[in-house]
Amino acid sequence: MQEAGGHYLIDILAILLATVVIIPIFHRIRLGAILGYLFAGMVLGPWGFGVITEVEDIRHLAEFGVIFLLFLLGIELKPDKLWQMRKMVLGLGLGQVLITAGLIYGIAIWLGVSNQSAIIIGFGLALSSTAFCLKLLAERGGISTVMGRMSFSVLLLQDIAVVPLLALVSYFAGGSQDIMEPSLQPVYAILVLAALLFAGRYLLNPVLGRIVASQDAEVFIAMAVLLVLGVAWIMQSVGFSMALGAFVAGVMLAESHYRHQIEADILPFRGILLGLFFMTVGMGIDFSLLWDRLVDILLLTWGLMTLKCLVVYVLSRLSSARHDIALQNGALLSQSGEFGFVLFGFAAASGVLEKQLGDILTLVIALTMVLTPFVVNMTNWLLLRFYTPEPSEDEDYAEFVEASEEHVILAGFGRVGARIGTLLGAAGVPYLALDMKQKRVKDARAQGFPVFFGDASKVKVLQAAGADHARMIVVTLDDPEQIDRLVSQVRQFYPDMPIHARARDRKHCADLITTGATSAVSETLETSLRLTEEILLGSGVEAEKASRVIDEFRDDYYSNVVQKVAENKVVLGELKH
Repeated sequence: MQEAGGHYLIDILAILLATVVIIPIFHRIRLGAILGYLFAGMVLGPWGFGVITEVEDIRHLAEFGVIFLLFLLGIELKPDKLWQMRKMVLGLGLGQVLITAGLIYGIAIWLGVSNQSAIIIGFGLALSSTAFCLKLLAERGGISTVMGRMSFSVLLLQDIAVVPLLALVSYFAGGSQDIMEPSLQPVYAILVLAALLFAGRYLLNPVLGRIVASQDAEVFIAMAVLLVLGVAWIMQSVGFSMALGAFVAGVMLAESHYRHQIEADILPFRGILLGLFFMTVGMGIDFSLLWDRLVDILLLTWGLMTLKCLVVYVLSRLSSARHDIALQNGALLSQSGEFGFVLFGFAAASGVLEKQLGDILTLVIALTMVLTPFVVNMTNWLLLRFYTPEPSEDEDYAEFVEASEEHVILAGFGRVGARIGTLLGAAGVPYLALDMKQKRVKDARAQGFPVFFGDASKVKVLQAAGADHARMIVVTLDDPEQIDRLVSQVRQFYPDMPIHARARDRKHCADLITTGATSAVSETLETSLRLTEEILLGSGVEAEKASRVIDEFRDDYYSNVVQKVAENKVVLGELKH
């Protein structure tokens, strides 16, 4: 027992060490964390230094990363979001998946692959990496661009397609027949699914509300994990995969006002376990097979990336995209993604796919992911050098870009935040508010305000609320310490984000601006000035004179704030030296 415990401890230490050493290096050379995890797995695995040899034991734990990933995909799948992007999702997205899968299926059949295996191979290779593509887009500031929106539409459809594909593998494997008669299984599964969605809509919020009322953050996190794994287990018990169950759990919470906090609580589990999953993929790469079939694997990799790029390019052009946008879109989506690993691993374990063929396809997917950053950079370089777009080519997408999801995030929806939200709504400015007081959130949502439960002082909650594409963040929290912490964190993670903050007094204004706030408004000042103005007018002072006195005092007040900021910077400079 002691030796086994020591063995697992060495494995865990090796994984953690590889993560903290290798992942920052891959971030620095702009290859992304996924490739870093794959490389770390190669180094630690049987074909590297051989630190970890029992890959299957770790893979079972790592698969929970995929479960949490699908949960987060489900929680983002709101009906209104799909409706806004319906034309691109159903046109470009569905077209890409079906056409690419159909072409790969035909090639696989021509090469002598069985019908069921060819179907799984076609769809598995047709899917791109959501995490990989969005990371590349974020690094280049392209999520809000036309190309970014088109790519996201394809990725969204692909993420939806994963769910029926996992069920399809289960069907091919015949795994549901030992649970109940095949004729009854679909009906039973539909009834269970309907019951879960009903519970998510009418029962979850009251239950979560009781837990939030206990003021115990650990219990709330435990409830979130219990929900994901519990629904995953229920779906598995009726013959589907746990990943499908996790997706259903996410959909159950898509409209909940607790979704942002739950998403933020789940993210650490997903990040660690998904990283471990990619490591196990790297550990499982058979390098002897790579060298034995090097030419075949390289040809398959080149052929796959070329095929996917051409399909996406043609469909993008048919959607009236500009030539350079269509080409960039094709280059970005030319790789196959992490769900290919899941599908092929699941299919091989179920006997639907030959193990050696699954290993070859895993190598092909890994190589496409390795090559994608270089393909994207080369495409951008060639376009900048040889292509000059016509201004009129972008007109078809002008309205779509203007209707992007840029919004204002209100951190806090108390008296100040609620007034700001009301005025923003009246002016037609989209916004989203976060607040930790359960009753306040419930009352605001009952009145139609877009308010969600979540701790806005945590960056992960802000990320879940769409801070990556927000127009600005307005901090209206009551607690000065929370305000200070939030401004500091937002400025650290979003250096260009405009931050407008509520402050207690003149010193607090100066401190916030020094910390990184774009502007800070003193609540005590504006209240006292407004009261003073009414007092002056009531005392017989002329309106013009009263206004002049107030304006002079305000200017003097904020000029002292600027002076205080300058003094703070001098002190900070002296401390650094």
